[in-house]
Amino acid sequence: MTQALVVQTAHLGDVILTTPLLEALARKHGPVDVVTAPASPPLLETHPSVNRVYPFDKRGVGFGVFDSIRVARQLRKRQYDVVYLPHRSLRSAMLARLAKIRHRIGFSDSPGRFLYTESRTRKGAHEIERIFSLLGEGEPNRTSLALEETDRSAAVRALRDQSIDVADDYIVVAPGAAWKTKRWPFYKELVHQLRHEFRVVAVGSDADRGLCGEPSRGDFADLAGNLSIRESAAVIERAKLAVVNDSAPLHLAGAVGTPVVAVFGPTVPSQGFRPRGPRDQVAEIDGLWCRPCSRHGRSFCPLLTHQCMRTLSPATVAEMVVSVVRGESR
Repeated sequence: MTQALVVQTAHLGDVILTTPLLEALARKHGPVDVVTAPASPPLLETHPSVNRVYPFDKRGVGFGVFDSIRVARQLRKRQYDVVYLPHRSLRSAMLARLAKIRHRIGFSDSPGRFLYTESRTRKGAHEIERIFSLLGEGEPNRTSLALEETDRSAAVRALRDQSIDVADDYIVVAPGAAWKTKRWPFYKELVHQLRHEFRVVAVGSDADRGLCGEPSRGDFADLAGNLSIRESAAVIERAKLAVVNDSAPLHLAGAVGTPVVAVFGPTVPSQGFRPRGPRDQVAEIDGLWCRPCSRHGRSFCPLLTHQCMRTLSPATVAEMVVSVVRGESR
């Protein structure tokens, strides 16, 4: 029986950034079980470090109270020895306590630290390092996704259906983000510039469809809303490069080893979510006194100007894309 549990109910990107910790815990305890938000199980269900995934809707009826009771009952039956809580959430701490898990390990700056049996200090400049410091020792590996051949085959079919030859070079663009202020508004103009030199493929949710312009068979395919998150990762995996916001696709690309040009606006790389690849580039406007305006972005710009995004030109980002693809230094 699996004896270790991890509770990580943050955003999709945070779940990906937790995979080095899961790998280290699996080496220590054997494959772990994970409690995560409803959208996240596909990222973990086939991971070799994970035994079982419990979806937990913390935003459901009664602010997740009813689902907390449901999941806690399931966890009590498993009789875990220890639970690790990388997400600094009071609800996560309460869930672990309701599950009656004897050893509860979390961070000392968490609101729920009074419910832990052991608190550890977060360390590191990058969020991967901070999450990994919950283990208390060692250095994290890179993030990982356990994509299967079915994911890759579905990605190839989707590309070929749009007349994108997978043997040719293509660029992925991911215009979406959970927070509106983190969405760079010029993806349509960027695609218009890039498609003269590259084939371009857009990925994302239903809400992102059409943000990059009208598809044109052979040089631009809009697959937003047509793929699962795993299939989207498989499309990114085959790409020469991905242009992303400070959002989940940034971390998908990192996990499959694809270089990125990452657009940062209301957030800044020093907050701990920068890309880490050797060829990765960050596109941003330096010197704005209002940056960063928050840790995770906002639903609207506090100054109503969105200057951090609107003054970053498509030409600048296109130049960075060409530079990375051609292997030129900047």
